[in-house]
Amino acid sequence: MNEDPSGDVWVAEQPPARVDVDGKLISLGQLETTWRSRIHFRPLLVRVLHKSRLRYYGKPEKKMDMPYQAYFEVADGSGMMSMVLWNSLCPEWYNSINVGTVLLLEQYAVKDSYPFKTQPTPRDSQMKRFTTIEISLNVRNPPTKISIISEEMVKPEWGLPEVKYRFVTRTELDDLPNNHSCDVIGLVTFVGRVERTRKKEDGEDFWLYRWAHAIDGTSDKPFILEIFATSQPDVFERIHPMTYLVCTQMRVVRDLSENPSHTIYLTTSNESQIFITGWHKGQPYTKDTKVKNFIQWTRTQSEANQMRKTVIGGYYPFPRPPNNFLKYCKNNKVESVLKAIGELGEEIEGLHYREHKRIAIQGIISAIRYIGCSSAAEDASGVEPVQVQHLRIHSAAKRTLHKSYQEEINDAPETEEMTRTCSSWQSDLWAQVKDKLMKYLHHSMIFPESIPCKFDYMYKDLLMQQYNLHAAVHQPKETRIDKNISEFKSTGGFGYYEVTVLGINHDVAIDVAFLPLFGHEDPHLFPVEEVENDPLLSCMSCISSCQQATGNGTFCDVFSLSSKTDEIVKAAMDLDSKHVVCILDVCHLGDDKVEVFLSKIYKTVEADVPDPV
Repeated sequence: MNEDPSGDVWVAEQPPARVDVDGKLISLGQLETTWRSRIHFRPLLVRVLHKSRLRYYGKPEKKMDMPYQAYFEVADGSGMMSMVLWNSLCPEWYNSINVGTVLLLEQYAVKDSYPFKTQPTPRDSQMKRFTTIEISLNVRNPPTKISIISEEMVKPEWGLPEVKYRFVTRTELDDLPNNHSCDVIGLVTFVGRVERTRKKEDGEDFWLYRWAHAIDGTSDKPFILEIFATSQPDVFERIHPMTYLVCTQMRVVRDLSENPSHTIYLTTSNESQIFITGWHKGQPYTKDTKVKNFIQWTRTQSEANQMRKTVIGGYYPFPRPPNNFLKYCKNNKVESVLKAIGELGEEIEGLHYREHKRIAIQGIISAIRYIGCSSAAEDASGVEPVQVQHLRIHSAAKRTLHKSYQEEINDAPETEEMTRTCSSWQSDLWAQVKDKLMKYLHHSMIFPESIPCKFDYMYKDLLMQQYNLHAAVHQPKETRIDKNISEFKSTGGFGYYEVTVLGINHDVAIDVAFLPLFGHEDPHLFPVEEVENDPLLSCMSCISSCQQATGNGTFCDVFSLSSKTDEIVKAAMDLDSKHVVCILDVCHLGDDKVEVFLSKIYKTVEADVPDPV
């Protein structure tokens, strides 16, 4: 990540300076009104109120040693102004200039402000903002002198403003409008793997992000947090369950045209900062009343009880695609959104490591196969599952899947193989065409990285390493823990579905996976309501389970065929031979591992996608 200040060139911390600040200073207000008439400017004494992530602006055709830039918002008693740190000053000072830091600035430049930069939401509505100019700090023209003043040396008569926050509780979040800016604190109950998404569709630059859930005791529901890398790699890579997480300058994302309670989450902005346990000391927010209230709540909680709810990693199907396909397409041309099944192979081959894409394909749901927990475990280990017993229910058949299954196992030997039985449905159309396909893509394999794990403190470092990107620095073997990720307890254990989507011309097909993630004891981690308007996926999500002992003395959740099977078959038959649009979540997990999960099904009538002539 070019935006991360990683490597020996980045100074970890600059010491405070011993300087006399009682000399002649200029205020930001005076600077704005007089800067055009001056060549040299008197020193500025300011406090940092906001800090942006680093911006790397290097290009292959331009040779620059340190093409970095970072924005800060600084303030004194007269108001707030933008300050820009340029080029080689970034490695020298970026890690040391933080929210709350007091700076003495000498030999700086003043320029007209850049009109297109992002603006943080001011936490003090009474503070004046100077938006026409910005302070420019560079290594030359002129060579800026930066001094950090320790907090103990700050005098009240300097009139520097305190850092203010807008912390909200989870209960208050439900009433906030879209794009509202706020700060949150919570106990992490889930953190997802690190993934990447392209900044531009055809570009080679990526955003790095991960999802997290945090609770604060004011609601049964968690904060759902989309956390993009904030140029704080040491914090971003160490987010784990049971840590206290603070996220500042977060933006509310909600779609009021959908069910508002299902879709609300928070995403980072350019000025967001994140902090976890171990990084809170000395931060200005520790004085905030809501932060103190949260700490009081944590003291009333049982650690063992909260640990039971913790999850790390795996495929995370959020945010769900909208109910309406036109809304899904609103920022894209349908021609570029919809991919032909035959093109998917090339699309998947073009993925970079941990790159995530959401792709729409048009086709026909033609077969569904449930793969129970034993087979799923073998699939996840990258080994082909043992030969499974197949049961085909044609769309014209009237008998139930449950009854047929009982008939079939009566003839089978009573061995552990029974837990590996697969239950299947296929359409008559699929039976006719499956042996005549020109291309058949198989992408229903699941992997250890696909399955959410129970968090285990003993193996915290291994789990964090597993769900981050490959280590930037070589890790000697003796410091690594010899334990395979597939050995950790998964959160569901139900198994998964293989869904076959046939091309609309009946000559190509693809197998994709659908993972029911709704068996966790925390119902808010993967809420079933998110797929409730999608009959087939809703039925497949709501499978019930019972625990069955396996040969090694452990327990495995086994699919209960009696509850939802008829509904699954009925929902599948309702789509028999009908053109649908399927939304796929695709992620490259490294090596030759690519997961392809089915996330949403739109009927073409609902999607308003014209059937091809």
